[in-house]
Amino acid sequence: MPALMNMPEVMANALEATLSSWLKKEGETVEVGDAIAEVETEKATVEIPAEHHGVVARLLVEEGASVEVGAPILVIRTSGETDEEVVTFLRDAGTQTPAAAPEDSDGANPVLVAEVPRQAERRFSSPLARRLARENHVDVAVIPGSGPGGRIVRRDVEQVIAGRADSSRDWTAQMVPVQPTAAGPVQAKAQDVPTRVIAVPHTKMRRAISRRLTESKTTVPHFYLTADVRVDALLTLRKQVNESATRRITVNDLIVKAVGLALLDTPAANCTWSDEAQLQHTAADISVAIAVDGGLLTPVVRSVDSQSLSAVSAAIGDFVERAKAGKIRQEELTGGSFSVTNLGMFGTRQFSAILNPPQSAILAVGAAEPRAVVVDGSLAVATVMTCTLSADHRVIDGAVAAQWMQAFKARIENPLTILV
Repeated sequence: MPALMNMPEVMANALEATLSSWLKKEGETVEVGDAIAEVETEKATVEIPAEHHGVVARLLVEEGASVEVGAPILVIRTSGETDEEVVTFLRDAGTQTPAAAPEDSDGANPVLVAEVPRQAERRFSSPLARRLARENHVDVAVIPGSGPGGRIVRRDVEQVIAGRADSSRDWTAQMVPVQPTAAGPVQAKAQDVPTRVIAVPHTKMRRAISRRLTESKTTVPHFYLTADVRVDALLTLRKQVNESATRRITVNDLIVKAVGLALLDTPAANCTWSDEAQLQHTAADISVAIAVDGGLLTPVVRSVDSQSLSAVSAAIGDFVERAKAGKIRQEELTGGSFSVTNLGMFGTRQFSAILNPPQSAILAVGAAEPRAVVVDGSLAVATVMTCTLSADHRVIDGAVAAQWMQAFKARIENPLTILV
């Protein structure tokens, strides 16, 4: 009997993923564990393995399609099974009763839907599509589906929602009364939407950023420490290193390395909170914030405290290249206790960052710029960088955070200690 393979939950609590490319074609033989497709989650690209041995009989999802977790993506048959058996199997698998569409009710709040002839037959739709339609008061029963077999998927509902504010789309809004729900207030009429506003549907990454940072600011007690760090000696050392280095070292490479060594100097700061216990980390695994189109990725550089500066630089450079190409893997985004985010290259003097749960600290690095300083009672000019530490007060006390900041400042202002 042919086997149906569904979209796996490639990351915790994921509702959907985008199938970016097939690594196997119809007719090819696969073994259990063979990489069969590349899937994009909210922040990473993951290879998914074949769950059965056999021949790829049908690819049910087009490349680039957004697929809900648990939805069928391909069929694998044994070498002795025929195409007719596959067709019969798919027909039988498609006879499951879908959830009924919401019924209309007179006198209810009006909602916007696409002007498409209502189908007489019952319609297939994914759970996520139905939830999104319900939250935005869209009648899912009249939306044309673009998924396998006409199945209504999330992007179909998002097109209707976006079409409310974009008159250039092929959707014509009309009013259909349906029963109000508890999902929220009714959407405004199409003519009430300002003509100078364009509705851009949320990407998976943007939704993930919104969810995680809202969770962080509402559930984690942040506190902040700021220090001005002189970097003249650091810049001089960097110039000397780059004169003979095979790989160009950046200021950010030196900062990340100094952060790792400061955690080695202050092990009490290298910990994270859990409901069961305080987790003490024995290595400095540090996330580096990388800006990409539409959001931010924070891959983790492992064992920064024990790696050489050139190895740390190579790891960060590799992450930057693959992040911009959308090739960061899911496991590279997990773990770590500390993050570094640097906006100095944009001329930002100082800012405070939001913690990346479950990590307990993040260092926000500003621009290195000439400032007036006092040296031995005399006024002088030095290159100064303002750094702000955000910490989780559940697990890091103020004194511990101050000791870490002191250790970090000492490493930066005495940069030879970063190399030895």
